[in-house]
Parts: sequence; C-alpha cells; structure tokens
Amino acid sequence: MDRIRRLPTGVVWALGTLPLALLVWDTLAGNLGIDPVRDIEHRLGRTAVYFLLASLCITPILRMARVNLVKFRRPLGLLAASYAGLHMLSWAVLDMGLLWSQMLKDIAKRPYLTIGMGVLVILLVLAATSSNAVIRKLGPVRWRAIHRWVYLAAPMAVFHWLLAYKIWPGKPLMILLAVAVLLAFRLPLLRRRVGLRAGSD
Repeated sequence: MDRIRRLPTGVVWALGTLPLALLVWDTLAGNLGIDPVRDIEHRLGRTAVYFLLASLCITPILRMARVNLVKFRRPLGLLAASYAGLHMLSWAVLDMGLLWSQMLKDIAKRPYLTIGMGVLVILLVLAATSSNAVIRKLGPVRWRAIHRWVYLAAPMAVFHWLLAYKIWPGKPLMILLAVAVLLAFRLPLLRRRVGLRAGSD
C-alpha cells in the first residue's frame, strides 16, 4: 500500500485510458458482439461505474488501513465523469443518431434513461467543481456539500445499469452491494466504531 501511495497521479490517468484503448482496439478489430453499438455503450457505462466505485473506496481505505490515497480521488472521479460522458455520447450518436427530439422523449419516458441522465449531470457538476481554483472560490463547506452528491450518484448509476438490462444480473447486484457497504462507512455510528477499532489495533 505504501508503494501505491507514492505513485504519481499520472499513473492513474494512464491506467484510466486503457479501457478506452481496448474498446477502440476491439471495435477496429471487429471483436465486439452481434450488437456493437450496445457493447460500446455498455462497456463505457460499466467503466464509469467502476471508476466511481474506486473513488468511493478511498475513504474506507484511509479509515481502516490508515493508508492515505486521497490524492487519487480526483483523477478517479474525473475518469468516472469522462467515461459517463462518453457513454452518453455513444448513445446519442450511435444509437439515436443525434435525433434530439426523440432523445428528449426517450429520456422522459424511460426511467433508466432519466436516472442515467441525472447521474451524468451530477458527475459533470462534480468534475467542473474539482479544480483547486473552484474549491478556493466555493470554500470548503460549500464544496463538500456539493460533492456529497456523489453518494446519490453512485447508487443511481447502478440502478441505471440494472434497469437498462431489464433483468437483475449478478454483477450489477454485487456492485450495488459494494456501493451500499462503501456508503455505510459514511454513517456516523459506523465511522466511530471503525475509528475505535483501528485505534485499538
């Protein structure tokens, strides 16, 4: 863990481009499934959820393992927002052909699209307010209030995933459970218990 802590954030950015590079390779090589558009959309969306989940792991790792990986939270969150944006862009361009009126109708009509759009808006707001300049302008109290919306975006993202499949497959259910556990660490009582336990070790 200490070696990971010493890594520069550039490593996270470099690793964060790998899923996109693999997707581009698979697309060009014809390695996608029978519905390439769906595969592109779903892979980008899943990757956004994975990076969002990784960003939520930072605080529990700090509290339980006493390893400070906080410097990686910003790039992980920005990667999550970037892949969420690409996920939406692939749907808008490849699936809907930029038919804006039909897109708006579908977003209003289909719950999974409504939820997904809500997640994207939250992540884009968080990305736009993540720079040091904006943090100074907002102040720490207002900035933290804004960034607590990630606790809503994470479960919403998984519900979007589940509803998009129209079934409840195992992987997103496991991700939903992981999100619930990670969010539980934000509960005051559990935070005190973990802190006391860690202090006695």
